[in-house]
Amino acid sequence: MELLKLKNINTYYNAVHALKNVSLHLGRGEIVTLIGANGAGKTTLLNTLSAVTPARTGEILYDQQRIEGCEPERIVELGISQVPEGRQVFKPLTVEDNLELGAYLRFRRRESRKVIRADLEEMYLLFPRLRERRKQLAGTLSGGEQQMLAIGRALMAKPKVLLLDEPSMGLAPLVVQEIFGVIAALCRDKGTSILLVEQNAKAALKLADRGYVLETGKVILSGVASELLDNPEVQRAYLGKEKKEIWEN
Repeated sequence: MELLKLKNINTYYNAVHALKNVSLHLGRGEIVTLIGANGAGKTTLLNTLSAVTPARTGEILYDQQRIEGCEPERIVELGISQVPEGRQVFKPLTVEDNLELGAYLRFRRRESRKVIRADLEEMYLLFPRLRERRKQLAGTLSGGEQQMLAIGRALMAKPKVLLLDEPSMGLAPLVVQEIFGVIAALCRDKGTSILLVEQNAKAALKLADRGYVLETGKVILSGVASELLDNPEVQRAYLGKEKKEIWEN
C-alpha cells in the first residue's frame, strides 16, 4: 500500500527547473532508492518532500493526505524525517544532546519523558558506539559515527518515512556495511519506509526493493531494483559510457 506519493512534481531554483513532472511512490515498509549522476535532482527531490525546497506545482500525498505547501516542522510532525547529505550534526553539542534534539517536537507536545528516554536507549542499541560516546562532543566523532548520530537523531522523531541522502559518502567500507545493515533492519523490524539517495548505486539497488533513475530532473526509468541492477541504461545514466567498467567491477 502506498504511503507516500508524488504526482507531477515541478521544483525550481529561481529560474532553474530542477524537477520536471516527477512522479513516484513509496510503499509501507519498503526501501526505494533514487539513483542518477550528480545534478540529476536527487537531493532536490528529498528537499521538496521535506518542504525545504517546496514544489511549485504538483501533488504530494502522505498517507492519502495532501502535504505540499506544509512547513518543514509540519512534515516532521506528520512522520517524515530527513537525514541530510553531509551529516550536519550539531558539533558543539554532545551526542546525547543531538539525539534529544531529534525529539524536540515530542518534548514540545509534552510527550512522556520516560517514553522518549526509552527511544534514546533504543538508539544506543541500534548504534552501540553512540552509547560509548554519549557525552562526547559531536564534532569530535569520526565521519561514520557522525552518520550514525544523524540517523539516530532523525529516528528520535519516530518517523514512518525516513529520507536518507548519501549515507555512505566518505565512509570506510566496513562502516558503510554497518549502516546499510541498520537501514535494512529498520525496514524489516520496524516497518519504516525508506527513500534512499545513494552515490553507490550498485549497493543501493542490492538493498532496495525498487528504484527510480533520475536524469536532469526527470524520471527516466523505474522498476524492481534487481532488474534495474542489470539494465545498461541505468549504468549509462549513472556513470556515462566511459566509466562503465567501474560499475562492472
